[in-house]
Amino acid sequence: MRYLPHTQQDIKEMLEVIGVGSLEELFSSIPQACRRNVPMQLPEPMTEWELKEHMIALADQMPSYSLRKQIFLGAGSYDHYIPEAIRYLIQRSEFLTSYTPYQPEISQGTLQAIYEYQTLMSRLFEMEVSNASLYDGATALTEAVLMAFRVNKKKKRVAVSNLVHPHYRQVLDTYLRPTDLEVVELHYGENGRTLLDGLSEVDGLGAVVIQSPNFFGCIEDLQAFGQWCQNKDALLVCSFTEPLAYGLLKAPGAYGADVVCGEGQSLGVSQSYGGPALGIFCTRLKYVRNMPGRLVGKTVDMDGKMGFVLTLATREQHIRREKATSNICTNNNLCAITAAVYLASLGGSGLRGLAQLNHDKCEYLKSGLLDSGIKIPFSAPTFNEFVAKLDMPVGRYEELIRRGIVPGLPLERYYSELKGYFLLCVTETKSKEDIDRLIGELA
Repeated sequence: MRYLPHTQQDIKEMLEVIGVGSLEELFSSIPQACRRNVPMQLPEPMTEWELKEHMIALADQMPSYSLRKQIFLGAGSYDHYIPEAIRYLIQRSEFLTSYTPYQPEISQGTLQAIYEYQTLMSRLFEMEVSNASLYDGATALTEAVLMAFRVNKKKKRVAVSNLVHPHYRQVLDTYLRPTDLEVVELHYGENGRTLLDGLSEVDGLGAVVIQSPNFFGCIEDLQAFGQWCQNKDALLVCSFTEPLAYGLLKAPGAYGADVVCGEGQSLGVSQSYGGPALGIFCTRLKYVRNMPGRLVGKTVDMDGKMGFVLTLATREQHIRREKATSNICTNNNLCAITAAVYLASLGGSGLRGLAQLNHDKCEYLKSGLLDSGIKIPFSAPTFNEFVAKLDMPVGRYEELIRRGIVPGLPLERYYSELKGYFLLCVTETKSKEDIDRLIGELA
């Protein structure tokens, strides 16, 4: 948007309309102590051409991600190709809004698109119902835990794997810290999976939270956790950061998951410096009245014509705050529709093929590093990313970054026992030459 300054005549006419004699009178309600009395030290004005050159020079100080194809970072935000058809469709004026409509009777197209999103999410994860999306993966997980305690009212503990994304666990801790609810941490074993043994020693568990693929990229044994939760009357909350994995993996719902929640950025949403994001939330129909967020339903009007409505939107703006299932207002509508368009464009076979490609490229990098003598500490099968012991000095890591190569995420910050270990990620955007170059550098 261009900056269009007001002329003195414009200012005079606006002041006359509102009945004010001057700008000083307009701002008279602001105390003098809150005003800036010293002129701002602004540079001299530029012509439009000069300003454009200046902005280009500023932008050149930060390398563009698209020019640095040697970035092997994942850890919750993934670089995937986004078909141009998707970019075009979501920019149509019917969809280009970030919010759920409050007047559904005049927004049938938007509501139908969200309804299709809900259907696709339910099918992907083999769950019975999906909401219209939440803010992001971290808040979706937190809302799932809060819902579990609404269902299991007499229980005050939740077991959380320490292989759930560290940022998600931080958000959960922030929510639960002022309450009387207790988080029990589950540790990981030598194979890179969460240990089930620790659960048997904990009483009063209302829910168990597991992420698959977990933060190390390892695929968890959801069947074992599902069976344990069923026997102990606890809800199984299955989180994820890479939904594309379920183009290959058996869906969490098939293992008895009560809630499936996580980040949907991989489904056609740009990384965009860490946002926007998309919180996916699916559950079983028997819990639908405890589910946070909004739900779009299909019905018929008085004439028997099909229509779409907002239903069970039990939020603080609709009912008394103490009765609300969530205090999160945000529904990332445009991102949800983007995910729906992305999945519809790929189709079932396309999703499976893309997931297989991601898996195979990651395995190619893993085997190449193994052949080079680099240690891969965890034996559990992985998707898209894995942990490797690189023993890389800080100076070497910074040197590679200066050359446009980011060889994964150092894990010591999140797991002190993993000094020298890195989390590497490969998606379909990396070519064989890209991977071979990384193997050569690390070897």
